[in-house]
Amino acid sequence: MNLPEEIAAWEKLLRAAKAIHGERKISPFIEAGSVSAALMTDKGNIYTGVCIDTACGLGMCAERSAIAAMLSAGEAEITKILCIMPDGRCGGTPCGACREFMMQLSKNAPSIKLLTDPENFSTVKLGEMVPDWWGEKYMNEG
Repeated sequence: MNLPEEIAAWEKLLRAAKAIHGERKISPFIEAGSVSAALMTDKGNIYTGVCIDTACGLGMCAERSAIAAMLSAGEAEITKILCIMPDGRCGGTPCGACREFMMQLSKNAPSIKLLTDPENFSTVKLGEMVPDWWGEKYMNEG
């Protein structure tokens, strides 16, 4: 992907995440949408998700919500992912649980790009955020 295509892809992801962003109260126990995420697969498809916060800790991060949508559609190869934080800014990085979940998806997971600075389209690869991942030897066996 050349630079203009790469920037266009990130802009599509930003629009998709912003379109679903916004906190909403679901019940006295559940709020959703204060964080939103969008990911792109190796097929170029975009999946989105929002965080789901519950009173009892059974919620889900926006990134895992988007990944669940992707898996439900039969895909499993993420190339790019970003999230919009509660204050509306983009560039937050996934929590440890989301990083681990993504690492377990595919042997290509270390190459997933995360947008860290939308103004300059700066990225970091997931593998840089999870160095010396414990599962690498198992992922490469099969």
